[in-house]
Amino acid sequence: MEIREVFARNLRALRQAKGLSQEELAHRAGIDRTYVSSLERCVYSASIDVVDQLAQVLNVEAADLLVPSKVASSNN
Repeated sequence: MEIREVFARNLRALRQAKGLSQEELAHRAGIDRTYVSSLERCVYSASIDVVDQLAQVLNVEAADLLVPSKVASSNN
C-alpha cells in the first residue's frame, strides 16, 4: 500500500473516531474542506505541515497518520 493510501485511511478513521465531519476537521486545521476530501480520496498528497496540522486537531502524533495499519487495523 502506498503512503498516500495509508495516510488517507488513517485520516478518515481518526476523523470518524473523533466524530468530526470533513468540514469541521478542515475548519479546525485551517484548511479547505474540499482538500480534506481530496486527501481522504488519495487525490492529493499532504505536505508535512498539513500532516502536522491535522494530527494536532486529531490529538495524535503526525507519525500515527503515516504508519500502515496503525489505525486501520484497530478499527476492523
